[in-house]
Amino acid sequence: MIDDPAMEAWFCREVLPQEAALTNFIRRNWRVEEEVQDLRHDVYALAIAGARRGLPDNTRAYLFRVARNHLINQAKRARIVSIDLVADLEAIDERVDLLSAERQLSAREELRRFRDGLDRLSPRMREVVMLRKVEGCDTRETAARMNIGTDTVKKQLALGMKALADFMLGGSGRVIRPGPRASTRRHRQDSRDDRREG
Repeated sequence: MIDDPAMEAWFCREVLPQEAALTNFIRRNWRVEEEVQDLRHDVYALAIAGARRGLPDNTRAYLFRVARNHLINQAKRARIVSIDLVADLEAIDERVDLLSAERQLSAREELRRFRDGLDRLSPRMREVVMLRKVEGCDTRETAARMNIGTDTVKKQLALGMKALADFMLGGSGRVIRPGPRASTRRHRQDSRDDRREG
């Protein structure tokens, strides 16, 4: 079983960078645009649940296999008759892995936890995360829509994703802002000492 810090580090380092490609994959293979966001969250929850038994050697391949299998299962469950949908998914040369009821239950719980974690973020941080990670806006577009700087978008996104990953892995989901650097503290102390001596 993978411990929470290792799982969080893996998710942030290897899974989140695949987000744009994963979103495009789901869009290409699923015809209902309004469901893409929920499907991507499902894939994240399933990927985390599966990786708890052992981190994959090739995260990208693992993530896309999870996505492919989830889309096939969703299509079968909904009895979608779109030949295009099923044909596109079946063309990817992987064996279908039907999820057990227990794994589906676990995935749904992970998805609920993801949504709860998102709700714990401050309104501005939640909006940054939603625009960047859910709606797929780039940093500049997000900054323009929110009327804030691009550096603020980057900082809010980093803090929000770290808090969200912490919550997903059983932590409090508290946003931890980095403290001032030691060198900055030393510089301030030196300045104060200089003023006292002068």
